Amino acid sequence: MLFASIDIGTNAVRLLFANVYVRNDITVAEKASLIRIPIRLGDDVFNLNRISDTKTDDLLKTMQAFKLLIDVYHPLGFETCATAAMREAENSAEVVERIQNETGLNIRVITGLEEAEIVTASNNIAIKKRYKYKMYVDVGGGSTEISLLQDHKIIASKSFKIGTIRYLNEKVDEHEWEKMQNWLKAFKDDFGKIYVIGSGGNINKIAKIYGRTDTNMVYLNELEDAFKHLNRYSLTERIEKLGLRPDRADVIIPASIIFIKILQWMKGDFVHVPKIGLVDGLIYKVHGEYLRSLNQNLV
Repeated sequence: MLFASIDIGTNAVRLLFANVYVRNDITVAEKASLIRIPIRLGDDVFNLNRISDTKTDDLLKTMQAFKLLIDVYHPLGFETCATAAMREAENSAEVVERIQNETGLNIRVITGLEEAEIVTASNNIAIKKRYKYKMYVDVGGGSTEISLLQDHKIIASKSFKIGTIRYLNEKVDEHEWEKMQNWLKAFKDDFGKIYVIGSGGNINKIAKIYGRTDTNMVYLNELEDAFKHLNRYSLTERIEKLGLRPDRADVIIPASIIFIKILQWMKGDFVHVPKIGLVDGLIYKVHGEYLRSLNQNLV
């Protein structure tokens, strides 16, 4: 069964088509196609407090293209969500209304906590018995969502205004770092029993280059080495010598800083990187809603 999802993020806008099926009572989504457009709404929002006409036009054209692809693919269901940049833009409502009027796409601007819940929707990762909790850390352009799960249930979740685009624009308040550290300290009695799972394009890239691809793990020392290595190069050199995309070459450094701080504060050893994110979680959410609607129609 084919489903689709759109994530209007602070850094990029993504459209995912995925085939969903059940294997051994576990729901599995396999990517059919992923399209990513780096519009960077956050550059406007964190400096102007609004989305400019230029970026609104770019977003509209992107969504028009996405809608045409959805019409061609005929997914059984799809959903469109927007995150931090759209949450904070003072003209968010008018941008959303214009896109809805001109594309027919219904955009839902979600809270940070909703974002965290959706990211953890694909929670089918098995962990060893010595771990008491799973901790999902999703680092985006405008915010970082951290969720603590036990037995597949969220027992604590928090969204912080710390993100890669926000960091690059020097808009991360020092008190926000303190809030994050203090929130993590509330679980200090269980440090060492928390299995950290990272999501977002940057940690995926770091794990691919500097981590252990056979296990999808990146350890703290590897993260620290990655930061030191990347930071030795200028932005241009990261693009030309290291082969990073221009829209990845700058944000990858603040992403590494965020993950390093989190692991250090909670005395963690590694991050498991299963290549999931909001756009993936949306697929599981839409699939679940589709099954529930089928069951209701059968009653």
